[in-house]
Amino acid sequence: MTFKRHGKAVIEFPNDLDIVITREFEAPIELVFDVMTKPEYMRKTVAPYGEEVKVCSIDLRVGGDYHYVLVPDGGTECSFHGTYLEVEAPTRTVQTWLFDGWPDVEAVESMVLHETHGVTKMTYKLSFRDQAGRNHMKTFDGHQANFDKVEDLLKSLLDSKETVSE
Repeated sequence: MTFKRHGKAVIEFPNDLDIVITREFEAPIELVFDVMTKPEYMRKTVAPYGEEVKVCSIDLRVGGDYHYVLVPDGGTECSFHGTYLEVEAPTRTVQTWLFDGWPDVEAVESMVLHETHGVTKMTYKLSFRDQAGRNHMKTFDGHQANFDKVEDLLKSLLDSKETVSE
């Protein structure tokens, strides 16, 4: 399989409270879903800038929790956590999103995947409860870096699968 980057994510702001990011991955939907939801893969992609991943736990079921703790060079822990509201493998997850650094901010995060001809399009949405919460999210380079890591891991997994089957 020839792997090419589909470019940067497309970031849209459909209203005052929502952020929608779309990105394409040249990989089957099942593999993209696994890389985005399994701890053994998330440990490799969740830290956008090479931070230490101190905690990466995922209970992928409705009512199950997830928790990531990243530690940058400065040593201040960044903790993200929430509860799964919907899980429809391999096409969709919806979960609450809380970042301990912004204790008054609540959001709902969703990921929808759709595959066409071996390319999986991911639509990621972060819906904030209120404008004050949305105002905290000013940059998206961390999301872009995460998705770049996802793409790199997908490429690596697909390359190793091809090598094994040859």
